[in-house]
Amino acid sequence: MTALTLTRPPGLGGARIAELGDRARLCGLYDHQGAPLYDDLAAADGFEIRDIVGAVRAAGDGPVLDLAAGAGRFTLPLLATGREVTALDLSDDMLRLLRARLARAPRAVRERCTVVQGDMAALDLRREFAHIVLGTTSLSLLDATGRAGLYRSVAAHLAPGGQFLLSVMERADDDVPTEVHARVQGASGTAYDLYEYWPAGADVRHVTIAPCEPADGPVTVCVDEVRTMSIATIEAELAEAGLMVTGRRPLSGPGDRHRVQLLKAVAAR
Repeated sequence: MTALTLTRPPGLGGARIAELGDRARLCGLYDHQGAPLYDDLAAADGFEIRDIVGAVRAAGDGPVLDLAAGAGRFTLPLLATGREVTALDLSDDMLRLLRARLARAPRAVRERCTVVQGDMAALDLRREFAHIVLGTTSLSLLDATGRAGLYRSVAAHLAPGGQFLLSVMERADDDVPTEVHARVQGASGTAYDLYEYWPAGADVRHVTIAPCEPADGPVTVCVDEVRTMSIATIEAELAEAGLMVTGRRPLSGPGDRHRVQLLKAVAAR
């Protein structure tokens, strides 16, 4: 995984930062400043959760490895199913939020959760899991080398008969707008401006998030460059790594700007 270079993005997000001028304080989505904002938005977004938890329930018992777990968007619902969950993330700031949530959970829930700080592209947990989950299209955090490392790690940690669930996103088609601006609300009730700049054929999409009505003084603005890839490319990479896709579930609807699918992969025989 590579570090994010914090630069002013193109398009409307960059224009908003320019408008703020010296007040703008750029941060990443997963660092000390950005993690609470990202968590606020993620906590208000139920997208994928029911599908991933349902897919784990349907596949039977066994421990779960939640990759790129963050502050527990999937970890906590998975724990609610009664399973043992290992939550792994590279960001200590995100895991700090997860540990705070677990501290407020019943002891029986806390005891079924193991929190690990680590790189999902280079794992050695010395155990196997019936379910390995990578949601929120977090695969886009990795470049091609990182993805190859992830697939090796998954294959090494997947129990016989186990499943790897991952969500993948691609641009719906070449006719969608290059950029969009939306008003979104976090779980705290705070309203944010979300800007996305994604030209057709681009290797990355630029995401900018800023409070709609900031107070006087410095303004925290989250910026991120998210790698783009096609679902077909990911399926081919999985096959090359010995992971066979056995299920596909559309998570986006007709007319959506993004085409998102939940893939189920198993070890090829």
